[in-house]
Amino acid sequence: MRIIPISQQASGNFNNGQIIENKPIGFPQDGGFVRPYGSLFYWARAEGLVDSTIGLHPHQGFEIMSFVLEGNIRHFDTKMNGWKPLTEGDVQIIRAGNGISHAEHIEKDGVIFQIWLDPNLSLTLPKDASYDDYKGSAFTQTKTDGTTITHYAGEKGLMQMDTPGVDIRRIKLTDQPYEWAGDKSLTRSLYVISGSGEINGKTIEQDDFIILDNGEDISLTPHPKGMDVFALTVLKEAGYPTYAQRMRS
Repeated sequence: MRIIPISQQASGNFNNGQIIENKPIGFPQDGGFVRPYGSLFYWARAEGLVDSTIGLHPHQGFEIMSFVLEGNIRHFDTKMNGWKPLTEGDVQIIRAGNGISHAEHIEKDGVIFQIWLDPNLSLTLPKDASYDDYKGSAFTQTKTDGTTITHYAGEKGLMQMDTPGVDIRRIKLTDQPYEWAGDKSLTRSLYVISGSGEINGKTIEQDDFIILDNGEDISLTPHPKGMDVFALTVLKEAGYPTYAQRMRS
């Protein structure tokens, strides 16, 4: 288990600091301590300090997901050819396929995760680009003993994905621990959105990023003010040559 505090994550900004980012998994030029693994290629937390737009830019091949954690954003792409609003709790996935360009507008105090997955490019690059927007209210939630889990992708999830073996969930804990059985074929990546607590007896704080890749069971215990954790699971071995592996070879 590795715990990467925000001080060891990569950082970046857009528009002269109007949008600031910390990146648990950045691009090579961004610095930081973590490189892509499995099918997980990139992960950034972006926050708008003022209303600001990231201009039109291209993507190809990857699956690019935006999770609106706070506030409001708007999205434009060349397939839809119009702006689409997304608000707190909403999610968008772009399957970039053979190419698409898009732009993003993050309103002041808007906060998003943008996460890129690395599907089998030999299968996705020949496809036309596609996307889905999901309202937050559409996702299944399970509630037990002070814990609320929102299921985005996986067995109980709604998101349609090309990348195999993905589970994405948000775990909100109030006063009870959450136990999650391990699996040696999987890598689980957790981000503490807010609050603090313990994972397997180790203290974790807001904006910590945790990687578990030895198949260990997970025990999350919140501190008295609770804890909000975002968790993304991928296959430890993607089963195909990933873009990151090709770049390193």
